[in-house]
Parts: sequence; structure tokens; C-alpha cells
Amino acid sequence: MRAGAREPTEHEKRCPCNDSLLQRMYYLPYKLDLQKRMPILQHCLLLILFMCGPLLVSAQNIGLREIDRLTDAALPAALAELTDFLAIPNDGNYPEQVENNLVWCRERFRGLDFTVTRLETPGMPLLFAEKRVDPDLPTVLFYLQIDGQPVDSTAWDQPNPYRAVLKRQQADGSYVTVDPPAVFDPELRLFARSASDSKGPAVAFITALDVLRARGIPPAYNVKVIMDFQEELGSDDLPGAVERHRELFAADFLVIMDGTRHVSNLPTLTFGARGIATVTLRIFGPRTALHSGQYGNFAPNPVFTAARLLAAMKDDSGRVTVPGFYAGVTLSEADKRAMNTVPETHAAIRQMVGIAEEEAIGDTYQEALQYPSLNVRGIRGGWTGQEVRTLIPEFVTVEIDMRLVPETPGERQVQLLRDFIADRGFYFVDDEPTEEERLTHSRLISFTYSLGSVPFRTELGTPIDHWLTAGVTRALGREPIRMRLTGGSQPMGPFVNLLGLPAVSLRIPNPDNSIHAPNENLRLGNFREGIAECLGVLTEDIPHD
Repeated sequence: MRAGAREPTEHEKRCPCNDSLLQRMYYLPYKLDLQKRMPILQHCLLLILFMCGPLLVSAQNIGLREIDRLTDAALPAALAELTDFLAIPNDGNYPEQVENNLVWCRERFRGLDFTVTRLETPGMPLLFAEKRVDPDLPTVLFYLQIDGQPVDSTAWDQPNPYRAVLKRQQADGSYVTVDPPAVFDPELRLFARSASDSKGPAVAFITALDVLRARGIPPAYNVKVIMDFQEELGSDDLPGAVERHRELFAADFLVIMDGTRHVSNLPTLTFGARGIATVTLRIFGPRTALHSGQYGNFAPNPVFTAARLLAAMKDDSGRVTVPGFYAGVTLSEADKRAMNTVPETHAAIRQMVGIAEEEAIGDTYQEALQYPSLNVRGIRGGWTGQEVRTLIPEFVTVEIDMRLVPETPGERQVQLLRDFIADRGFYFVDDEPTEEERLTHSRLISFTYSLGSVPFRTELGTPIDHWLTAGVTRALGREPIRMRLTGGSQPMGPFVNLLGLPAVSLRIPNPDNSIHAPNENLRLGNFREGIAECLGVLTEDIPHD
């Protein structure tokens, strides 16, 4: 062993991806286009899986050791495929980017012997895929998010956010780009837009389907897949598509392949998600920006008006003071016991996020997630930095988001906030105030809002819980953390409310993945475990009559 090199772990010693042939497959040159490269990857995967042992005839034969072996064999090709997929820009605002990703997904699922249907909507299309195993078996619908947040290339620590690079974390917390290692290192990170959210989970799922197909093993149930290309924009066309195609989406369970793990990075199932409503406030001052020397002490500055209003929305402990904001939310002692089995402490979370004190909503972090929240996500008035000017600004814009739980619908929360503002003497205008309004009312404000994803929650201890927990446990040799609700939002309302599907999120990415931000990343060990989890879930029988 060369000087300074660490001793490989037992997992790495037995990992097939150490073979030089597989290394060459793993790091096929980027210049080889996908149409030429994909058959090579699939051929290699079939060869590898054939060499791993005799063909299996039943999913019941797949235990922990076999899942480990199949995952390790498939991992090099899966990482190469993920790299290819990430190289396709996927901002849902651009039709050509949506189309390029849709074509990739369509051809990939056709290659897995799925029936694929393009679903047109008033906006961007959706893609639906189905594999019927046996009409007498249950059906599971899997949700895949394919689009990603917009990128600002100048804010990324790499030349191209869509060209994935491997990085290793240094002792000081920074990351440096590294060459592909000689052995698989689970601590390396793949940096690219959508590596975690959510092309990584999608490719983990596709890889598991590939493995089963190559081994001649059908899934343990009928599989349906819906691919969403505008999740980051709110999935506005999804409810209408579900309404129009109820029979197509009919299933017994919904599994969401989106979202990050618990802060411990242990395997995680999440049984609900908060919804979201957004509000834009525009608080008006003078007709035009005024010289602060000439008009200071005379013309009120709208920044101070906005500051006083925002400060009134929360008390010193962080609790929202809008009357009725938390109405309807109750946690029983049984609820608290179930959710607080999650291994975490306030101190550990404070250290992770870098704060000295948390807000006093709920007795634990898990309890805090069960309540609606109010957040100022942006505020702008005047100028700063090199553009700073000695002016009293003419208006201030405040952007607010409110996370919702099933007991606090968005329409209600928006109206409560509007009433709170009205009670403080503000006069509402539709757009710019008229001259008469400016000379009559001292507190002028415009109020616009948007309702996004609705909240949902599936009860713990139900059949979908038992099934998913068993599949993940068999794949990884340990039970997953089961979170009652996650803080983020997912567009599952149409499936839950229109179709009545119990929905649970199978979470793969590491929690420190810079989701939505520059330098988004996916820990390779999480990706590997994700493939294994998908193998376990896809081969876990669902009890049925």
C-alpha cells in the first residue's frame, strides 16, 4: 500500500467497483454521447450481474447480503449514468430543457419494458410509466421529481453546475475537487445541480429496476411512475392531470422519491409534508425616493414602517402573534412519544446550523415541525453596498412564506395575516396608490399571495408504514427513522386528496446537501444506500387479499 494511503474497509475490499474494467466503465469519457454510452453501461451491468451469481427466480431470495452484492455491482454504471443525466440542464422554466429531460426519461423507462405515456397539460407535459406484473397484485405509484432549481453559475465553486465533479471535505469544512479514487469512498460528494434534488434518487430507483430486470426478477407488485418536470415551480398542472387521469394513477400506495434525510443522515421515511403559501407585501413611502438630508425628519421612511410591522408578527420567543395562527393543531402524548423516538437533540441541531438559541415552538425539533410557520424570505428597500445612496426609499418589498400543516389551510392563514395587518391601521391598495390615497392614508400597502402545495400526513402504524419499513430494514439491516412530518413542501395534494392514496417519502440524500443553493451535492454513500433501499422496497411483498 502506498505511503499515506488508508487501509480499505471490508466493504471496499469486496466491492466489485474496484475492478479495473468497472473503473473504465464508471469513468467513461464525457465526450461519448448518451446514445452511444447507455448501451455500453447497460451491457456492462448485465455482465456484472450475471457474474455475481446464478439467476434468481424469486424476490423472496433477496436478503441483505444479496442486496449488498447487487448494489455494489451496479454502482459504477449507476454513478456514470447519474453524471450523464445531471449534464442535461433541467430548469422547468424552459420548455427545451423540460423536453430534453422528458426524452431521456421516456427512453430509459421504455428500455426497462415499461409502457410510457406522455401527459399533455396546459403548461409543461408530465410523463407516466407503468409495468404490470400481475393484475391480482397491489399497485404502487412512485413520484419522481426531474426538474431542479435555477442556477447562478458564478456562485458555484466549479466551472459548470451541470457538469458533476467529485469533491472531498477537508478538515476545515471546505471541499476540494478530486480525481476518481482507486476504491469506492462513501464520503466523497458528487457536486451538481439536482444531484440530491432529485435526479440522484431518481437514478437510484431506475438502477434498482435495472438490476431486477437483469436478474429476471419482477417487482413484488405492479409499478407506476409519474415524472414531474416543474416541481420547483409548484407543479401547477399536476392537480388537473390527476383529475383527468384518475384511472391511470389509481394505486394502493404512493412512494415519493424526493426529500433529504433526517439531520442524523440515518435512513429516513417521512409520512407527511407541510404545505406552503406565499405573500408579497409592498409598503409605500413618498411618491419618489427623497434626499435623506433634505427630507430626513420630515418624510417617513417605509423601511421603519415595514420593520415595525414585521417585528409585531413574532414575539421574542419566535412564536407567531397573528391571532388564530396555530388554531386546530394539537399533539397528543402518543403523538409526541412516536415522533420523539427520532434520535436528535436541540444542541446537536443548533451546532449543525450555527445558532445559539432556537425558537420556542414545541418542546423538540420534531414537535416544531408539526406547527405552521411564518418566515420573511426576502426584503428589499433602497440600495446597499457599492450602490448605496443617501435616499429615503419610495417603497419596501417584503416576501413572506408560510408553511402549512393539515389543520391550517392556506386560505385561512393568508386571511389571518391580512386581518392582522389591517388591524394595525394599514390601507390596502391594488397596485400603486392613487394621488388621493397618498394624501389621505399614512400607511399604504399592497398585498398579493399565492397558494402552493397543500399539506398532507399519513398515519404511522398503517399498512404502507409496515411495508416500507420492512423493505428498507431488509435492504440495510436496520430500521429507518420514521418522521411524522417534514418541514418542506411537496405537491402530493392531488394524489392524497383526489385519489385518497396514503403517501410516504423515501429519503435518500444527505441533509447537508446545499439543497436549492449553489454547490448542491450528494454523498456517494447515500446514493449507494439509496439503490439498496429501492431494491428492498421493490422486492417487498405487500400483504393483500
